[in-house]
Amino acid sequence: MDRVAIIGASMTQFGQRDGWLRDLLAEAATDCLDDTGVAASDLDHLYVSNMASGEFEGQTGAPNMLAHDIGALGAYTQRIDQTSSSGGAGLYAAWQSVASGASDLTLLVGGEKMTHESTAEATDVIASLTHPVEYKHGLTLPSFAGLTARHYLEKFDAPRESLGKVAVKNHKNGVDNPHAQFRKEVDLETVLESPIVADPLRLYDFCPITDGSAALLLCPESVAAEYTDDYAVISGVAGATDTHVVHERDDPTVMNGVVESSERAYEMAGRGPDDVDVAELHDMFTILEFLQSEDLGFFEKGEGWKAVEEGVTDRDGDLPVNTSGGLKSKGHPLGASGVAQIYELYAQLTDSAGERQVDADVGLACNVGGFGNCVTTTILERP
Repeated sequence: MDRVAIIGASMTQFGQRDGWLRDLLAEAATDCLDDTGVAASDLDHLYVSNMASGEFEGQTGAPNMLAHDIGALGAYTQRIDQTSSSGGAGLYAAWQSVASGASDLTLLVGGEKMTHESTAEATDVIASLTHPVEYKHGLTLPSFAGLTARHYLEKFDAPRESLGKVAVKNHKNGVDNPHAQFRKEVDLETVLESPIVADPLRLYDFCPITDGSAALLLCPESVAAEYTDDYAVISGVAGATDTHVVHERDDPTVMNGVVESSERAYEMAGRGPDDVDVAELHDMFTILEFLQSEDLGFFEKGEGWKAVEEGVTDRDGDLPVNTSGGLKSKGHPLGASGVAQIYELYAQLTDSAGERQVDADVGLACNVGGFGNCVTTTILERP
């Protein structure tokens, strides 16, 4: 089986955007195709990662609209919805389409339009991914995050400040990302004194509500050099599903979807945690960076907070995490986030990350749906 290469990538400005989802998708798609000089009419498959265009805009059929808008008529189109891990699931589907031989050119575009709704309305749309029994009792993803954060801090004797330092780090990284929603540093005092949302987590422990889109163009590695000298190879990709009901898990500090998907991705790539040079983790809440970094095998369980305290995950540390600014600073347009993670790794592995560039040959992205309900882990390498 021929390996799959990413030969083009783009990302719109994240934040509060005037256009609707249709506009955001077309913007990212056009920029990505222009990046490689590929015509939309040459595409075999076109995938759109999107969680809730029907709920947010009353508009469905996003892939069909996008094919029309960019001139990709004739291509097979499909919408990928896997809640907040829709981007990672879309990457998995796009990889499958090329790896299987069904497509020689596949475009993946992820996007979401959210900011026109109130925070309460947007939170309710996102909370609809929880189990109906949990939803009926008013549980939301922020409440899960708060409960898990409190349990983690007490179980592993971690200081509250360590969570705040994740936010400080990722905001600092976001300053050098021209596409990030928040390009402003915050200090630890500001984080720790911000309003409580779900104790012990405060406002700066959460990512924002965001509009935005990102795109990737995939082809077989054997022909990648015909399109560009700068490309990255998908050496490992896998997904896994955990319990839908969070309280059914044996240990709420372990995200089995992360553990299982990463083990499969490592095996496929012939790599291990020690081989990863840079990682993009799904920090929808600061506590998730600790949990993922441990369940991916980067650190022992209960040791992730120490790595942050010691600067291991800083941009100049031994394992830079979220050089993009993460969801915390970059923003979290649900369907786009997993695609934007791969965009960042692509930029790092093709030496096009500008001021946030690190020395990396192997990158890993972990895109999480819900509170670990579904996960996709992807490993990229330089060719």
